[in-house]
Amino acid sequence: MAQVLEFRLPDLGEGLTEAEIVRWLVEVGDVVGVDQPVVEVETAKAMVEVPCPYGGVVTARFGAEGAELPVGAPLLTVAVGEPAVPPAPSAPPAAGGTGGTDGPGGTGGSGGGSGNVLVGYGTAKAPARRRRVRAVPGAPAGAPGAGSGVVPAPAPDARGASRAASGSAPAPAPGTGTAGRPADGPVPVISPLVRRLAREHGLDLRTLPGSGPDGLILRADVEGALRSGGTAQDRATAAAGALPCEPGAAAPASVRGPATGARVPLKGVRGAVAEKLSRSRREIPDATCWVDADATELLRARAAMNAAGGPKISLLALLARICTAALARHPELNSTVDTQAREIVRLDHVHLGFAAQTERGLVVPVVQDAHARGAEALTAEFARLTEAARAGTLTPGELTGGTFTLNNYGVFGVDGSTPIINHPEAAMLGVGRIVPKPWVHEGELAVRQVVQLSLTFDHRVCDGGTAGGFLRYVADCVEQPAVLLRTL
Repeated sequence: MAQVLEFRLPDLGEGLTEAEIVRWLVEVGDVVGVDQPVVEVETAKAMVEVPCPYGGVVTARFGAEGAELPVGAPLLTVAVGEPAVPPAPSAPPAAGGTGGTDGPGGTGGSGGGSGNVLVGYGTAKAPARRRRVRAVPGAPAGAPGAGSGVVPAPAPDARGASRAASGSAPAPAPGTGTAGRPADGPVPVISPLVRRLAREHGLDLRTLPGSGPDGLILRADVEGALRSGGTAQDRATAAAGALPCEPGAAAPASVRGPATGARVPLKGVRGAVAEKLSRSRREIPDATCWVDADATELLRARAAMNAAGGPKISLLALLARICTAALARHPELNSTVDTQAREIVRLDHVHLGFAAQTERGLVVPVVQDAHARGAEALTAEFARLTEAARAGTLTPGELTGGTFTLNNYGVFGVDGSTPIINHPEAAMLGVGRIVPKPWVHEGELAVRQVVQLSLTFDHRVCDGGTAGGFLRYVADCVEQPAVLLRTL
């Protein structure tokens, strides 16, 4: 007898709490195998193909392309041939991925599913779990939901049909909130961001109906409630009665109509960038110093390298090599601040991030162990990561773990900037465009190739003397590349 198993959106790692459906890879009625990719989603980090840990026939899909789902929300259901207990989504993954493909859709008969370990979907059979039953007010003894069984959830079609027939939501029963839930029961919220947003604005989630599957409260539900009703303070003021405005005075913001114009949701890559930049500004006391440098000799050195044959060397790779040499002399800037322990952690490896502009927004791929790579290896890795960034195929591991960032905003035709530190790093070097300018060279006025370098640093990890020493060394290497020979 076939058993229908529900596959929920797994935790894709790196603290991600939601993902947007980009493209379904299977249709209802298709036969899928264990670990077969079934949907392509976009997280705040990258595009990911999600494999299904069950093998069988797809019976339902949840969410249209373009919809945003929180971690733990249903993705699809699969009818498998052998009855088995599906792994609980909240169970930790099995240690290692050598458990084979036993279980539904696998070759064994006793396992729990997939050999491709997902967070919440391990390779071993999950232990049975008992769900706490919420009492249904007014239900007779022995009725579903009144005893020890699990409260059956109506099918989506039946639920939608009943609402359509009645034309309005049923009145809440005594002892329940306005959303029809028990006043002391659990609130169907998965995302911690949704809870925090409601808590910061004084919104009681028990009174809020959810638009997600089985009444799940989504972030859009909370934001919609805040737009319609304002914060708790606004609602209290409105209930108490506001004083009338004096003639000629502007109307209070709480009684003005909503702002008009196009609205662009802060989600996906753009939402992640916005959150990270805001956190950097909140937590890091940054300062910026800058200097102009004569890059004529650096450009000549690069031209000589490329004329000698072999793979071409990029200017970004030479600047990265200069940065790693400067960090070896000033390790304070290759660090992070542990605010809980009140300690500065100086890191012994340089994982160099670099800003890359893509159609999905700004991303910062990371070159692992940049200090151990030469100019050719750095050039090749920059090219590979840039292409992956533009294609949207960067993995979360290629977008995290940076210890220092190099930002070449000169490609946009600008001379200077004050970069925002890529939290939780301690510094970022910005490079402007290289343009011919009047410059005093060897005591005479000449036209030289000049670039502006700016360093934004966390003032907690060092003072201006260290930051100035780092930036001066970088400028010296740009003006006289032979200075690098001391560290090679």
